[in-house]
Amino acid sequence: MSRLTAIAEANPWRRNPWFESVAEAQRRAKKKLPRSVYMALVAGSEQGVTIDDNTAAFAELGPKPHVIGAKAERDMATSVMGQPISMPVMISPTGVQAVTPDGEVDVARAAAARGTAMGLSSFASKPIEEVIAANPQTFFQVYWLGGKERVLERLERAKAAGAAGVILTTDWSFSMGRDWGSPSIPEKLDAKAMLTLAPEIVVRPRWAAQWARDVVVNKRFPDLTTPNLVAQGEMGPTFFGAYGEWMGTPPATWEDIAWVVENFDGPVMLKGITRIDDARRAVDAGVTAISVSNHGGNNLDGTPASIRCLAPIVDAVDGQVEVLLDGGIRRGSDVAKALALGARAGMIGRAYLWGLGANGQAGVENVLDILRSGLDSSLIGLSKSSISELCREDYVIPDDFMRRLGE
Repeated sequence: MSRLTAIAEANPWRRNPWFESVAEAQRRAKKKLPRSVYMALVAGSEQGVTIDDNTAAFAELGPKPHVIGAKAERDMATSVMGQPISMPVMISPTGVQAVTPDGEVDVARAAAARGTAMGLSSFASKPIEEVIAANPQTFFQVYWLGGKERVLERLERAKAAGAAGVILTTDWSFSMGRDWGSPSIPEKLDAKAMLTLAPEIVVRPRWAAQWARDVVVNKRFPDLTTPNLVAQGEMGPTFFGAYGEWMGTPPATWEDIAWVVENFDGPVMLKGITRIDDARRAVDAGVTAISVSNHGGNNLDGTPASIRCLAPIVDAVDGQVEVLLDGGIRRGSDVAKALALGARAGMIGRAYLWGLGANGQAGVENVLDILRSGLDSSLIGLSKSSISELCREDYVIPDDFMRRLGE
């Protein structure tokens, strides 16, 4: 046995594609992806105060573990908007996941393999029909873009494709600028763009080879169009073209939210709520569920962490709608804390994108396994036999932790 072989045998983790934390997935994604691609996954706005608070706030909640009494069997199954899922974690919709050639389809397959649901963005790089074929438990995310007629066309396409429901997102103020810089994203990935990005790509040979194989097989360069904003089979606008139309569309009203509920034959989630009064208005509009979310820190910077706003909103709606938590989840223990504060489930964004960047579909499955394992550990330590037993009394909650916005 050679010395190098002996070292490899002694350090199996060096050649194991599996990773043990979301932080490690992020490190591997950063190492594997071109800088602009990785920076697009980091995203955020302005100073990044909200991004930081989204994750830091979870650390302020301390568990009160038992030393005896752990349950031998622990149930993590639940449902979201009528869809049974194996654990209280689902994929949050994020735009243009062209990190791998199959993008959103890779993510959909991973979610299906782990028995959970997926949210698909209107700004996705793959058609909704392909994604639903990979995971029938797909909710289609709709932005208020182009007015009622255009929105209705997308609702009808989603229903025809078999979408399990709709996620309506309206919390966007087009905040511009990041203190750490914004990524250089081309209008489309043609030969000129690839030449411009060549200095970044050439130092990421594994990623480049993956895409080169896809170009050879499909005999075309990948694009950055948005196929779900048009009729099936039509060429969608580029990401920036769609973004421009979105900026030019008059913002939605509460009457528009009720109109979406009336015009979609299925459950509707309103995503992006941080205020108590908005949560109550959402109930009045007839939605099935709300997502307590600050858009992952990509909107108005300085907005409190989602987890800080959760419990007051749960109390305000008093079971009239399902409440989910979206923002800052990096561990299964984070999910447990969200459930204890009243969430039905947690939605993840950056966590699975880093998994996708690190190792494709298997990387997303890896992230979901990490969250399941961490949640299970919390149930063991807190002596719970089911996620339904988690409650606020299981955690030390600082007096100044909650944010009661709009009370």
